Amino acid sequence: MDEKARSLLLQNRAALAKDIRTAYIMDHMIGDEVITPQEEEKVKSQATHIDRAQRLIDVLLGKDNRAYVSFYNALLHEGYKDLAALLKGATSIDVTGSIKAAVNGITSFVKTALCEGGVPQRPVVFVTRKHLVQNIHDCLYSLSNDPGWVTVYGMAGCGKSVLAAEALRDHQILNDCFPGGVHWVSIGKQDKAGLLMKLQNLCTRLDQDCKYSQRPPLNIEEARDRLRMLLNRLFPRSLLILDDVWDPWVLKAFDVQGRVLITSRDKSVTDAVSGMKHFVHVDSELEHKKGLEILSLYVDKGLEELPEEAHQIIEESKGSPLVVSLIGALLREFPNRWAFYLKQLQRKQFKRIRKSSSYDYEALDEAMSMSVDRLKDDLKEFYNDLSVIEKDVKVPTQVLCILWDMESEDVEDILQEFVNKSLLLYCDRNGRSFLYYLHDLQLDFLTERNRDQLPALHAKLVSQHQKYYSCELPTMEQEDCAYWYHYLAYHMAQANMHQDLRSLLFSLDWLKSKMRLYGPAHLIHEFVRYRDILDKQDSKTREDFQEFLSVNGHLLGQDSHINLIQLGLSQPDDSMVYKQSILQAKEELQHGALYVNWINKQCMKNLASLAVRPHSEAVYHACFSHDRQKIASCGADKTLQVFKSETGENLLQIEAHEDEVLCCAFSADDRFIATCSGDKKVKIWNALTGKLIREYSEHSEQVTCCQFTNGNSPCLLATCSYDCTLKMQLWDIDRKYCLNTLFGHSDCVNHCRFSPDDKYLASCSMDGILLIWEVSSANEYKSIDVAQSFQSKNESQFLLKCCSWANDCSRIMVTARNCLYIFDVESSDLVSELEACHQSITILYCDFCTSNQIVAMALSHYVVQLWNIDSNTKNSRIQCTFKLGSLCSIFQ
Repeated sequence: MDEKARSLLLQNRAALAKDIRTAYIMDHMIGDEVITPQEEEKVKSQATHIDRAQRLIDVLLGKDNRAYVSFYNALLHEGYKDLAALLKGATSIDVTGSIKAAVNGITSFVKTALCEGGVPQRPVVFVTRKHLVQNIHDCLYSLSNDPGWVTVYGMAGCGKSVLAAEALRDHQILNDCFPGGVHWVSIGKQDKAGLLMKLQNLCTRLDQDCKYSQRPPLNIEEARDRLRMLLNRLFPRSLLILDDVWDPWVLKAFDVQGRVLITSRDKSVTDAVSGMKHFVHVDSELEHKKGLEILSLYVDKGLEELPEEAHQIIEESKGSPLVVSLIGALLREFPNRWAFYLKQLQRKQFKRIRKSSSYDYEALDEAMSMSVDRLKDDLKEFYNDLSVIEKDVKVPTQVLCILWDMESEDVEDILQEFVNKSLLLYCDRNGRSFLYYLHDLQLDFLTERNRDQLPALHAKLVSQHQKYYSCELPTMEQEDCAYWYHYLAYHMAQANMHQDLRSLLFSLDWLKSKMRLYGPAHLIHEFVRYRDILDKQDSKTREDFQEFLSVNGHLLGQDSHINLIQLGLSQPDDSMVYKQSILQAKEELQHGALYVNWINKQCMKNLASLAVRPHSEAVYHACFSHDRQKIASCGADKTLQVFKSETGENLLQIEAHEDEVLCCAFSADDRFIATCSGDKKVKIWNALTGKLIREYSEHSEQVTCCQFTNGNSPCLLATCSYDCTLKMQLWDIDRKYCLNTLFGHSDCVNHCRFSPDDKYLASCSMDGILLIWEVSSANEYKSIDVAQSFQSKNESQFLLKCCSWANDCSRIMVTARNCLYIFDVESSDLVSELEACHQSITILYCDFCTSNQIVAMALSHYVVQLWNIDSNTKNSRIQCTFKLGSLCSIFQ
C-alpha cells in the first residue's frame, strides 16, 4: 500500500473504529474482490463493533492500493462521508495498473470519481447498448479540449439517463477528457425557486471547505457566477451532467463555458445557449433479444426458459425500455402473471403497469402524459389531432396541411416542435418532404386519453378532405394521394359517417383510381371489413361490387388500360355495378366515347369467386390453410406467397429459395408453411411473420413435394425428391435432421401424401410404382406396381405423377399421363380406371373431395375436370384462363 494511504489509515484508525459498521463495508469490498470470505469471517468473529472495525483495518494494512480505494468507496456508498473525507488525500494515488476492479472492467478510480460526482449506480437489471454508449463517447471526446454541450435525447423511458451514466463508466474518458471529475445534477421540471436550490446545492458540493464563500448564492445570477468560478478554479476540465432537462431557460443558469452533458426529451433544449453542440438520439425500441435479456434478468431465468408471453410483451411494447422494465419489475414480485400483464398492455391499461423503484413516475401513463401536458394549449390541440393516425402509418406533410388548413412551412414548424420534444418521429421522403409517425406507445396513450373525442377527430379529418377535394379525386402526382386512398374509408368508419362511406366505396371513379394504386385486394378487404355498415341499407349493392372486384379485379390490377366502365357493362342488368356503368357510359357517349352493351349476358356464368395474380411467373402449387382463411402459393418466380382466401389481400411475400419453388404446405395447426425447391432444400416458415424457422439440405436432387400430417398424430413432415428417396421428419424446432429416410423407389419420386388418419404415407414415382408406408414404423406396407399391371399400354404412360387418398382411407388414386387409377388399399386391387382426356394431354394433379365421391383433376390444357368415381361420369368441366396451365387442383 502507498505510504500516504497507510499513514492516513493509521492516523484516523480510532475515528474509523468508533463509527463504522463493518458488515456493509465488507459487502462492497468482497464485491471488488479485495478481501476474501475467510477474512470477512475473521472480522465477524470479533466480539464488539469496535473490535470488528479494528480487525478490518488490520486486514487493510496488509493489502495494496486497490483495497484502500475500495474501502474509501465503501465509506462513501454507506454514508460515512465525513470519515471518507479523512482518507481523501490518498485517493489520487496511481491505480492505473493495479486498481482494476473485477466488476465489469471498471477501475476503482472510475468508481471513486462517479461516487464523488453523484452519478447514479447501474440499475439492478442492466443490459448494455454498446453502439449508443459509443456514440456518447464520441461526442464526449470532442469536449476534451473545448467547452460545449452534448445532448442525449429521446422519448420518455428510452433509457437516456442510464446510457449517460454508463458512458461515464470508462477510465479513459474520465482520465483523458475530464480529469477534474464529473458532477451529476438531476434537474426535472423546475420553477426558478427550485432551480436556485439545485444551484445552491451544487455550489455547496463543489466548495465543501467554503474557500470562496461562507453563504450560498441568493439568486440565479449569483449562482451562475459562483458556479463558473468554482469549475474554473477547483475543477478545471470537469464534466457537468444535467439529467432530465425540460426547459431551455434552465440551461442559461449553467452556461458557464464549461463541458456539459444533458439528457432531455427535447432536442431543441440547447437552443437557448451558445457554444459547440452535439446530439445523440436514443432509439425508443430495444432489439428483441435485448428486451428478452431484461425480462430474463428480472425473473432470473434463461432466455430459452421464458414463456411465449415474453416475446409478445416485447412485440406489443415495440421494445420500449420503460415498459419492459416496468413489467419485469412486476414479474419479479409476481412471476406467474405473464398473461395478466400482457393482457393489460394489449388493453392499453397503462395505469395497471406501474411502479419501478428506479424511475421517477408511478405508472406508464404518467411518464408519457408529462411531455404532452407541458405543451402550449394550441400545440396540445394539434397534437391531439394525431390520435386518428393508425399504428405504423407514416403521414405525409400534405395530409396535415389539409387537416389544419395551413401552409406546409407552418405545419412543418409545428411538427418539428413535436419531433424536438420526442413526441413524434419522422423520416425523409427522398428529400422532397417528410413523413411523420407516432411510436405505438404514444399512439396508444393518445387514443386512450382522447377516446371520447375520437369520432369527432376522425370526422374533422374527413370533412377537411372533402372540402379540399370537393371537385376531383387525388391524383397520382400528389404526395398525399396514397394516404387518402388507403385510409379515407377507415376514417369515415371511425367517424360514424356511414353514408359517406357507402358513397365512397360504391363509386366507380373511386374504385378505378384506387385500383391503379393498390390493386383489387385492399378494396375487397374494405368491403369485407365494413360489411356490417355497408349492408345496413342494402346488402345486394355491397355483394354486387365485391363480386365484381373478386372476379375481375386481377384484370384491372394487372392492366390499367382495361376500361372499368366497359367491364362493368358485362355485369347482370340488376347489378348496381352495371347500373352505375350504364349511366356513366351514356354521359361519356356525349363526348365521343364508344361502349358495347352485351345482349347475351344471361347465357354466361362466372364460376370463379376470386381471381388473383400473386406471382410474376408460373404457379406450381397452391393450398388452403386448414381454417380456410388463407391460401399459400409458390412457383417459378422462387417466391412463397400467402394471401387471404376471401379477399386476395397479400399477407406474405417471401423470396423463399434460390430456384423454382415446387410445392408448399400448411401444418395442421396453420402455424407453419413448408416449401421445397429445385435448389434441393426444404424450408419451414412461420406462417404469420414469414420468419425462416428451419432449413434442411438432406436431398441430393430437386425436392418435388412436401406434406405435413393432418393433425391426427405428432406433427410430421414428408418430402420426396428426384434422388429416389423420401424423408420423413418429426416436426421439432430444435431438430436439425430428418427422422427417417425411406428407400424403395428406383426412379424420381414425384409426389407423397399422408392418409387422412395419418397412419400411412403414399408415394408415387417415375418407376411406375405406388408405395404405401406405415408412418409409425417407417416400414413399407404395400407396393402396387401400376406399370407391371398394365404392360399392354405404353410404358411411358405409367410415369406416376400424383396420388391422393379417399376420405375413409379405403381407396387411393394415382395418375399416369391422361388416366386415373383407383385402388383398394387393403387388397391392392384396381377399383376404377378413368381416361380423362386425349392421350396427348397430361393429368398434372388430382384430389379427392373430403365429403363425397367427387375427384378433381387439373389438366395440362388449362382445364379442371370434376368426376364422380362411383359412376365414372364427368360432372363438370371448367375452362381456365391462365396461360400457364392448371398445375394444381385441391378441394377445401
